[in-house]
Amino acid sequence: MNEARRRGPIARVLVGIWDAVNFSRRLVFNLLFLLLVVLFVAILASREGATPLLERTTLVIAPEGRIVEQYSVDPTSRMLSRAMGQTGPGEVQLRDLLRAMDAAAQDDRIERVYLRVDGLLPSGMATMREVAAGLRALRESGKQVIAYGQGMPQGSYLLAAQADEVYVDPMGSGVVLEGLASYGLYFGEALREKLDVDVHVFKVGEFKSAVEPYILDAASTEAKEADFYWLNDIWQRYLADIAHARGLDVARIEADIDGMADGIAAVGGDMAQYALQGGLVDGLMTEQQVEALLAERGVADADADPGFRSIDLDGYLAHVDSSVGSALSRRPQVAVVVAEGMIVDGERGPGGVGGVSTAALLREAREDDDVRAVVLRVNSPGGSAYASEQINREVELLKEAGKPVVVSMGYVAASGGYWISMNSDRIYADPSTITGSIGVFGMVPNFTRTLDRLGVHSDGVGTTRYAGAFDLTRPLEPDVGRVIQASVEHIYRNFVGKVAQGRSRTPEEIDAVARGRVWSGAQARDRGLVDELGGLREAIADAAGRAELAEDGFRVRYIEQPLSPFAQFLAGMGRSGAMAALFGDSALAQRLAVRALPEMERHLAAFEVAMDRPVAGPVRAMTYCFCPTF
Repeated sequence: MNEARRRGPIARVLVGIWDAVNFSRRLVFNLLFLLLVVLFVAILASREGATPLLERTTLVIAPEGRIVEQYSVDPTSRMLSRAMGQTGPGEVQLRDLLRAMDAAAQDDRIERVYLRVDGLLPSGMATMREVAAGLRALRESGKQVIAYGQGMPQGSYLLAAQADEVYVDPMGSGVVLEGLASYGLYFGEALREKLDVDVHVFKVGEFKSAVEPYILDAASTEAKEADFYWLNDIWQRYLADIAHARGLDVARIEADIDGMADGIAAVGGDMAQYALQGGLVDGLMTEQQVEALLAERGVADADADPGFRSIDLDGYLAHVDSSVGSALSRRPQVAVVVAEGMIVDGERGPGGVGGVSTAALLREAREDDDVRAVVLRVNSPGGSAYASEQINREVELLKEAGKPVVVSMGYVAASGGYWISMNSDRIYADPSTITGSIGVFGMVPNFTRTLDRLGVHSDGVGTTRYAGAFDLTRPLEPDVGRVIQASVEHIYRNFVGKVAQGRSRTPEEIDAVARGRVWSGAQARDRGLVDELGGLREAIADAAGRAELAEDGFRVRYIEQPLSPFAQFLAGMGRSGAMAALFGDSALAQRLAVRALPEMERHLAAFEVAMDRPVAGPVRAMTYCFCPTF
């Protein structure tokens, strides 16, 4: 008798139900797969790259969100999000902006560039200066650049100021130049008095201020002194940059900023008119008027959305990529490895730096015979000392393998970000890069008083005086604190010694400019912490020269960590839904969130990493800088 005949009536019902469920499961997955296929086909069919690039085309550069070194989500997720109409703070890669501007400068089909800065978020002054340099090169090539925005904060204005003509909306906020600031949140009273949390701090360096928000109610005198020194250097350079671009006098710009209240009152509160009066813009126009001007100067196209023949950044890059011949792929490579974000132990995807994952990318470059040199692009405030050393070791192995390593610092390469840079063959930084912060700290929060207030107590036995001594629910004994402080001091001496070796200095010379102090890129060069002032392109050219590659005899290849598109897509949907539920349609709340949430996120992320006790050792040593983004 076969198995089917042996089944009873209940078993047959259950089997039938299971067959129905199994059929439904397969049907749903097949339909989902079919839907994804149709969606991808539709997206590919609608790609801007299919649009022909005609003569007298205007290239529209309208960055949305932050300018980053690499996307924090993969291309598939971004493409799906755009297809589904999802909006919100986005990202644009610096390399894409530079590549498009370099190509447009040599492309006879591109007649002019229309720069829209409304959607641009603060991305770091050094990053903005690299883009500004690309815009200047466009103008020098003979391309007209026209910039427009409803209103322009000072970061966006640095880009707009490079244009031949700058326009703002007559009803907009004009150009808001307010200066640079480094203000942070201080949780000392909240932790001590409100939450009954005792935060024990162990550090080396009177300027290592990353721990201050957790133990103080205001910034220390040393922190304010050091911060103002590098902030003012960057600010004075910014003023000089826009004064040169606009043909203005720095003293006049400073006077207009200081007298802003009286000046705006004199023009009836019209901030756009105040910007025009100060020579910061060339005219007040609506978006429609600017587009009509571009249609008049270019080729009018009633079927195009802006009313003139144009192509956007993504569409133009598709043309640039399609024009690259197969011969380029056979050339030797200068590899670029990006280290952007907080440095943490283990694996980390784009937008973060993992000791294991970033070291693996450098190892891939070392083991690839086609890679002749490496540029490590650092845009990181630091993080875990151990993870930083893992990456530093791979830099040393690359050099031992005979492959030059050149570091290009982005807007910030401080503390752990400097650690992973120090042993390269050459360090490039923008004059406005935030770097230095050579110092080490550890934090041990203690929750004994918090638990006592709740009626919860910790008790037990241990085989030695240190067994359980690092438990966050037990008071920290003085001898335990001595152990942690000694460990932090050892790591600091190691840090300073490695910098001294890499920079051909004595430990005493490095200690004099270290101790947690932050410097601008220009100040760091004056103190021997940086070799050259320049951006990513200069670093790539240097690396190629060290590998004895001809100027046109190599290609640049970014070595990046692959991610799961589906996982990132789901994460992106979740974040979008959470933001929508939290802030709804409030534009004001969303603008406040853009400024407030990153600050809170940085504090929480650093606190979480510092609290995470390593597998071996009493406390996680941190090399981190709370460096502002503007």
